[in-house]
Amino acid sequence: MKKKICIGTRGSKLALWQTNFIKSKIKCLFSDLNVDLKIIKTMGDKITDRPLAMVGGKGLFVKEIETALLNKEIDLAVHSMKDMPGELPEGLVIGAIPERENPFDVLISKDNSLLADYKKGAKIGTSSLRRASQIKYIRPDAEIESIRGNIDTRIQKLKAGDYDAIVLAAAGLRRLGQGKQITEYLDETIMIPAVGQGALCIETRENDGDIAEIMEKLDHYDTRICVTGERAFLKQIEGSCHIPVACFGKIQNNKVLLTAVVASVDGKALIKEQIISPINKVEHSGQVLADQVLEKGGRKILEQLNLNDR
Repeated sequence: MKKKICIGTRGSKLALWQTNFIKSKIKCLFSDLNVDLKIIKTMGDKITDRPLAMVGGKGLFVKEIETALLNKEIDLAVHSMKDMPGELPEGLVIGAIPERENPFDVLISKDNSLLADYKKGAKIGTSSLRRASQIKYIRPDAEIESIRGNIDTRIQKLKAGDYDAIVLAAAGLRRLGQGKQITEYLDETIMIPAVGQGALCIETRENDGDIAEIMEKLDHYDTRICVTGERAFLKQIEGSCHIPVACFGKIQNNKVLLTAVVASVDGKALIKEQIISPINKVEHSGQVLADQVLEKGGRKILEQLNLNDR
């Protein structure tokens, strides 16, 4: 094993928290190892005035970091799993998936109102097509407004009166000690979270023996199983931030329950399907679930989205 490793990360407050969390885990396990950080600015960090779906989607937050990894400028990278595209560049792998934080979306409201209680025309801020379409399905009377920026910026905009409520991931708020801001948890019965939401992805070079032992110690079996099924769904359906798709897996009774959604942008059409999978077949089950969703009407929704993008 190397005596020194370098971790690549974005420079946001949340990204640095996540990376320092992994650094501390590594230092606890391998006290003699010197661990440095390298902050890398991604295209997603540079473009903050437009919705992600308009400027390229998920890969915007990882591409530059992956290039540094391939060029051996860093030894591993820490990402939010939900930022990871379904396909990884050749030569890179998901080395470890640590234990997941709370995977759900949450509502933060100005007056502590719940999603179901808001008056007609309430302004709800989100930068995610996935969240927007599911909110519109539940509350077609709500006005969805785009919002970008880090967690603090979004909360400030809410408090300034720009929105009645905003929707964020629980994990980021909890990691940054802002769980008290949460008004309502939107579990999978209300809103299916993004693939991998709440989980971290430690990306490495393929067959890198120098850090294999570290990855083995950091990997969390149950989280990897669930995320593997979710990502298999994403890859099969060719999902990205451009389209409102979601999949969430949880282990119950020694099997994996995968729940997935494909929705139209306006929320008028929403296809929701589930599959119960043996743990050792979760990747295949994720692919089967994607095919089920497509056959039940998801394909028609995605075809219409593609027509509208032309």
